[in-house]
Amino acid sequence: MSARTRTRGLPGLRGGDHVGITVPDLEQATSFLVDVLGAERFFDLGPMESDTDWMNVHLGVPADARVERLRFFRLGHGLNLEVFQYDVPAQRRDPPANSDIGGHHIALYVDDFDTALDYLYESGVDVMGEPTARTSGPNAGQTWIYFRAPWGLQFELVSYPRGKAYERDTERRLWDPRTPAN
Repeated sequence: MSARTRTRGLPGLRGGDHVGITVPDLEQATSFLVDVLGAERFFDLGPMESDTDWMNVHLGVPADARVERLRFFRLGHGLNLEVFQYDVPAQRRDPPANSDIGGHHIALYVDDFDTALDYLYESGVDVMGEPTARTSGPNAGQTWIYFRAPWGLQFELVSYPRGKAYERDTERRLWDPRTPAN
């Protein structure tokens, strides 16, 4: 491709398709995702393993790793999860902190923050700290709080029913679950 015809960014990109996560117990994760968060379960794949270096080359895991099963879920209007349960002799069992390289969290938008937070408490979910309500800066109008899945993955409950302050200064928008088609 010549420099003249090269476009900026990944050609044909439409958006995110799924987030993959690894859990220690797929049934425990299924219970949390379906019964607590309301995810819809779709299908399973696996087991997957190889006598060659395929697992290392294609998935970046040790060559002797085995995917016991993986399961696909849909959360709300737009987030798909691919949830893996691996059997790996030298598997690290502690999830990374957000401050670690590779650390992460999954943010879930809700229309009514207080109702959703009460539901998490009533469901016995490990909620971290108190809600943070942004009143200044580009995220003003947003309220959020982190919570943990039983295996330690951090989620964020977030809501901004009247939008965020940055929207006053630009026509461009971050993808917004309130209007998923935009």
